[in-house]
Amino acid sequence: MKKQAIIFILLMSCNLSFSQQLPIYSQYLFNKFLINPAVAGSDGYTTVSLTARQQWLGYSGAPRTFALSMQARMLKRTASVEQTSGKKAVLRPKNDGKVGLGGYIFSDKNGLINRTGFQMTYSYHTWLKNNTQLSLGMSFNGYHYRIDDSEINFADPNDPWLNNDIRRGIFVPDVTFGAYLLNPRFSLGFSADQLLGAVIKTNNKAYEEFHMARQYNFFGSYDFNSGNNDIIRSSFLLVVSEQPNPKIMADLGATYFAGQDYWAGVAYRTTGAIIVNGGLRYKNMFIGYAFDFTLQEIQRVTYGTHELTVALKFGDNSRRYRWLDRY
Repeated sequence: MKKQAIIFILLMSCNLSFSQQLPIYSQYLFNKFLINPAVAGSDGYTTVSLTARQQWLGYSGAPRTFALSMQARMLKRTASVEQTSGKKAVLRPKNDGKVGLGGYIFSDKNGLINRTGFQMTYSYHTWLKNNTQLSLGMSFNGYHYRIDDSEINFADPNDPWLNNDIRRGIFVPDVTFGAYLLNPRFSLGFSADQLLGAVIKTNNKAYEEFHMARQYNFFGSYDFNSGNNDIIRSSFLLVVSEQPNPKIMADLGATYFAGQDYWAGVAYRTTGAIIVNGGLRYKNMFIGYAFDFTLQEIQRVTYGTHELTVALKFGDNSRRYRWLDRY
């Protein structure tokens, strides 16, 4: 029973710790769809993205996340493209579809906790004034949640944890909502994760009140022209976890884009980290990399946090439209 209590404490600490409850992405600008379902199909492209993140490389049990996503805009028919007036051209279809679809599968490991699951998304897009697009999205999430006991030695073969539901794994359903405002100069987004609380029911009464707290994501960006087709994009991400003592994290950053082919940026995370990122475009392939240097003591025993994203965008022709969002 002592071992059971220890594992329970580890389980609860992982879920109550802000940084461990859900995966954190340093390149959220690169694939906003991972944190907001309303983004699905918002740029008119069909996009396939692979993201791999290893936090605190070299530290045993550190968080590790993989996500493979796909999203697209459902066009009604071949769309002719119109050019609006202004110094910089803004292209959009006259008869674009309003529905976006998307989904992704993921694997997230954090210490003893493993989550492997999927998300299916529906989004709706409508045009407002001044070339501004409003998008709303809803997704259904489901994942297999279990404790990895491969590194635990049970002295008692009759220990209750050997037959516990969480050790064997359980399926957890949940829902996410998002809203996204996109303009040639700025973007704003809001999403609410784990709206059902990811309530876990097991045969052990100790877990009757165990749940995942809701998490709210706010993000935005604004572009400053720096000459020719280059821009400087300022951005922020605010994450609030709904717990008895609310946990708040913020990223503040700036990224320089050399046309649409290269970019490099830096950001500061209020939980104590400096993030450096960069990337390039080759035809319809986008490759981005981010390195997180934590300012906490754990940096002494790790090689930092690494995140790699590779994306393929399809539909850069008359059927799609070129939106001025660099990603």
